[in-house]
Amino acid sequence: MDSVTSVLGGPGSYPISAVIIAQDDEIRISKAIQSCRLFADEVVVIDGGSKDGTVQLAESLDCRVYVNPWPGYAKQREFGVERAVHDWVFLIDTDEVVSDELAKDILERKPALTDRGVAYSLYRIGDFLGRWLDKGEYLVRLYNRKEYGIRNSLVHEMPEVLEERTVRLNGTLWHQGFRSINDHVTRFNKYTDLEAQSAYASGKPFKLRNLLLRPPARFLQKYFLHGLFKKGIAGFAVSVFWVMYEFMVGFKHYELNSSGKLAQHNAQGQAEKEKKGERSYAVQ
Repeated sequence: MDSVTSVLGGPGSYPISAVIIAQDDEIRISKAIQSCRLFADEVVVIDGGSKDGTVQLAESLDCRVYVNPWPGYAKQREFGVERAVHDWVFLIDTDEVVSDELAKDILERKPALTDRGVAYSLYRIGDFLGRWLDKGEYLVRLYNRKEYGIRNSLVHEMPEVLEERTVRLNGTLWHQGFRSINDHVTRFNKYTDLEAQSAYASGKPFKLRNLLLRPPARFLQKYFLHGLFKKGIAGFAVSVFWVMYEFMVGFKHYELNSSGKLAQHNAQGQAEKEKKGERSYAVQ
């Protein structure tokens, strides 16, 4: 660490703010914060109203901490970005840890962050039942806030950047998201609520064929294409949970569409009754 810093002369001419949104996660947040120290010129923590010691712990680690009642993922993320001192922003969650290789790569790129239109993606790998999963995903986490904003969505909120404008970083972001089966089910229930609401709000129609085809297709993708069959029970469990996820999103989307149509039908019926009443009054 000291040798890298001495070669580059400390933090580069393009400082970076690491921004973390938090909620009752004092057990994990310290690792997330410490993993950013090599490259981040400041760490900003936005707490949604934790009941545990998350705020106090973040403050003890010299973070700038703001408490903001939970407004939703995208708005909370944007709230944090707006309070960062620097325009180059690195997004990280409380249950994520930057690998040494990734931290070093970001540090080495700092003096060359001249093009604010370029954003940087990293490879994130998650865990489940004590096993690291081989197949991860690339996510944009380092970008310039003057150029890009956070996608205004109920779920999957991240910077809106075209893939051709991204550069892939070396290293890994370790996502230690698994707590327990019970917690996983609870979070899946919340995320599927948000995804179904997002689909309904955008006017996306419910399609029965999606409900029939997407769950088994997701299992085949995760278990065979992504190689989760090599992870034993943990891999099988993840694949089955994705089947559940697709079913829950589909059924919740159907429920929202049905309730929306029913409400529309009732409103039309009420409007017709009012019109008939007005006509009968006019005749009298």
